[in-house]
Amino acid sequence: MLRITHSISIDENDIEISFVRASGPGGQNVNKLSTAAQLRFDARRAALPTDVGVRLERLAGQRMTKDGVIVIHAQRYRTQERNREDAIERLVDLLRDAAVRPTPRRATKPTFGSKQRRLEGKKKRGDVKAMRGGRIDD
Repeated sequence: MLRITHSISIDENDIEISFVRASGPGGQNVNKLSTAAQLRFDARRAALPTDVGVRLERLAGQRMTKDGVIVIHAQRYRTQERNREDAIERLVDLLRDAAVRPTPRRATKPTFGSKQRRLEGKKKRGDVKAMRGGRIDD
């Protein structure tokens, strides 16, 4: 079990990791070895609270397929083990970010002073613009 928060944990069996060939520089190593890790996590099958699932879907963006599977491709490192750890770490970070509830916004009214300063600034800008391009009388 991977512990995400004190109340959320996911089963490691829900994570599927396969190794593919990495792209980019690396010489012969790139052509011979499959070091890039491709992590697949079915978010809809996992037992996540509904609000966390909704935020996860929004945060995952293009990393989530239409079926609700999160795909993370890790190829920063030269070894399978490091890329595997990197992919799992990125998934856990994503889940932790989704578990944080956003603080609700409280509507506030602007103060009288801030309204006055705003209007004074607008008046000054209007005066500056009005002085531009004066008429030339013949």
